[in-house]
Amino acid sequence: MAASDATAAGTLAAPDAVKILVAGGFGVGKTTMVGSVSEIPPLRTEEPLTVAGLGVDDLRGIEEKRSTTVALDFGRITIGDDLVLYLFGTPGQQRFWFMWNDLAVGALGAVVLIDVRRPESSFAAIDFFERRGIPFVVAVNGFHGRHPYPAEEIRESLALPTDVPVLLCDARERESCRDVLIALIDRLIADVVA
Repeated sequence: MAASDATAAGTLAAPDAVKILVAGGFGVGKTTMVGSVSEIPPLRTEEPLTVAGLGVDDLRGIEEKRSTTVALDFGRITIGDDLVLYLFGTPGQQRFWFMWNDLAVGALGAVVLIDVRRPESSFAAIDFFERRGIPFVVAVNGFHGRHPYPAEEIRESLALPTDVPVLLCDARERESCRDVLIALIDRLIADVVA
């Protein structure tokens, strides 16, 4: 029975569930993004940074950071009666990258979050999704509400093809994160239609 037939018969079909990854380097705002857009209290696996991480975790440019994701972040956002996005934030530190392969299973797309103060911290995420053929968008997190570079300049510096959207965002603001997710869904739809 088709979804429209089920609705007409008085029963509601389950919405389509889409798995989306939110990835990027250490300290770029992945946990913040998942938390700001999620309609449920997000699952977080944050742990305090400890002395054991000294010399392992690169805190240049993010010296104020006090905790880190050690497994994943999880959130959910309902787009409509027929579409729910499940958001999985990846850990950013290189020592936790082994988890990305498992988190990527079943993912239809990804958001690669970039911090322009440390763009090199997100190169691995871009490479990861390009190698696996997982469509992604790049979201440039404007820390303290600042975006010192226009999107096209960032695209050039990252050598991204024109079909990869580059958006300026603020990971603290729900509407900004929602717009990033809508751009990703638009890209996924365009890929299916093409």
